[in-house]
Amino acid sequence: MTDLLQTHLETMLGAGAVFRDGQREAIEAVVQDGSRTLIVQRTGWGKSLVYWIATRVRRDAGHGPTIIVSPLLALMRNQIQMAARLGLRAVTLNSANRDDWAAIEADLAADRVDVLFVSAQRFANEDFTSRLLPTIAGSIGMFVVDEAHCISDWGHEFVPDYRRIGRLLPALGPVVPVVGTTATANDRVVADVAAQLGRDVRVVRGPLARASLHLDAIPLADQAERLAWLAEHIPSMPGSGIVYCLTVADTERVAAWLQANEINAVAYNADVDAGVREGLEQDLLANRLKVLVATIALGMGFDKPDLGFVIHFQRPGSPIGYYQQVGRAGRGVADAYGVLLTGREDDEIAEYFIATAFPPTARMQEVLGALDGVATATIRDILEHVNLPRGQVEKALKLLEVDGAVGHERGHFFRTPMHWAPDEAWIAGVLDARRQELASMRQYVDTSDCRMAFLARLLDDPAAQECGHCANDGGKVWPRDVDHDLVLAAIRFLRGDIRLILSRKQHADGKRLGFINGEGHALSVYNDAGWGRRVHEGKYRTGRFDDEVVAAAVALITGRWQPSPAPTWVTAILSTAHGSLVGDAAQRIAAQLGLPYVECLTASLGHASQKDMANSWQQEANARRKLGIAGDLVLPGPVLLVDDIVDSKWTLTVAGELLRAHGSGPVHPFAFAVASARGA
Repeated sequence: MTDLLQTHLETMLGAGAVFRDGQREAIEAVVQDGSRTLIVQRTGWGKSLVYWIATRVRRDAGHGPTIIVSPLLALMRNQIQMAARLGLRAVTLNSANRDDWAAIEADLAADRVDVLFVSAQRFANEDFTSRLLPTIAGSIGMFVVDEAHCISDWGHEFVPDYRRIGRLLPALGPVVPVVGTTATANDRVVADVAAQLGRDVRVVRGPLARASLHLDAIPLADQAERLAWLAEHIPSMPGSGIVYCLTVADTERVAAWLQANEINAVAYNADVDAGVREGLEQDLLANRLKVLVATIALGMGFDKPDLGFVIHFQRPGSPIGYYQQVGRAGRGVADAYGVLLTGREDDEIAEYFIATAFPPTARMQEVLGALDGVATATIRDILEHVNLPRGQVEKALKLLEVDGAVGHERGHFFRTPMHWAPDEAWIAGVLDARRQELASMRQYVDTSDCRMAFLARLLDDPAAQECGHCANDGGKVWPRDVDHDLVLAAIRFLRGDIRLILSRKQHADGKRLGFINGEGHALSVYNDAGWGRRVHEGKYRTGRFDDEVVAAAVALITGRWQPSPAPTWVTAILSTAHGSLVGDAAQRIAAQLGLPYVECLTASLGHASQKDMANSWQQEANARRKLGIAGDLVLPGPVLLVDDIVDSKWTLTVAGELLRAHGSGPVHPFAFAVASARGA
């Protein structure tokens, strides 16, 4: 066995390759003992090597294919390439390759597939679980749960569908080895995952410290300062790297700023087409890019051994998440850098993610209520009755389905006879743990201790010790000061980062709107370091948008935008909460444009705030309840429609429809800011 394992190792990694501490023992535990094993090792240790070699040995011994549950398509693509080095044929069933499913199923039936990759979500697919899975269940040779921390409710990246795995494992029987792998788990997560993998799980745990990784953390509250820091220091960073951002919007802005400073950078997030993302991954792997500016959409399992640096534009909310992301760097080079920048918006974004982690219990009950008394309902049907964002309704349905209270078939959901009651103590415990993690990340920024040791202790690493080369421990200290001229350039860039307001074309029920606004523009992203902070001050501190902000709005309208046909008059969406704020600003814009200002839109009191409406059904209905037209005041020509902050666009949509219905010409929406974007 020793010679065989060494041969397979050298086939994968080249002549003279040696096993890292614990790798051989983990493989032998799987191959010889058939034990259930949880491997908790640092990023870059080679966890996948364990199940690849174990698969090769078991396939050669006549066992069936390995099933690998993986959370990301990007990770699957990367791993399929690794499998080929051992002559293993690995395939995946996913939504992007439906045309290949029939051929893959035929190959599985004929035992021509060595490894099948699936996502945990596939176990929620009725066709997969009722038709395909039973045909291969009896021949599974090994079952692997990659990124196994996703099983744990306590993990920062809990995926509800992973719960289904724990229910499937007993059906495999004791003769099928089960392997879980993760680099991102503290003691509580390890215990939870091990319990879900089965009885008598062997835990193979090693030290988390990375000798090649030099850590630093730099508070730079202003976005302009952080942009300036990136432009100044990325060119001197070794090789290529990743800049992580917390929001989609920031990946796009940071990438555009770096490009403007002649740094080869591209944005990577969940809004980017899957095929394009795959091409960007290959560009980074081949060093055709200096920087990929990414959300967590580029995360688990992405493996580029010579990645020279990982920079965080904002502070992550979890030490587990931070360790996983910064650990992308320095796997195969002697020196790499992990620099965490932190700013004023970090806590707000982190608290948003915590607050939306679980739908409120009352809303969960409303989701169930929307299914009572009906045979089935679509998500769109439920949104009409429940004031939750679509994503949270989907999450609620997923949790309820995993708990057995809801079933679904081809996009239609139905109530089962099973009683459901929330575990309030568990939810409170998870949320409290996440807030403690957020506090620990603040401590990581402020600590004067060794950063690697501090981070390892946060992850309950029993071998945590001083690294000797982080910024607090004798290593490179990156500059804290930023170039003044670059900061000014970054402010100009942010002030020129104009946001489009793409008009809605359909009602919430999918029917086409009778009148559609023209394409609009917003001056800023709310509360950013360009005009956004001045917009915030005007709305919440002074009660008036200052003259410089209004002048910038006029410059946008007459300069970069120049709406066509040109507006002949101006109106505004009046705020019931902020008095004359918008009307005053719109009147000043009209005066500088030399156009009449007409206050013809009304907003009735006594209705819910639009910002409290969470989905399109609720937002459209609330806007229609609130907005109206006063008398016979609407003018016939094209109109500039002014609002303060735009988020869902339903207020602008309904207002534009009212204006057109009462005889106005084309409607050109303008807002002083768009709400801060969040997401992956």
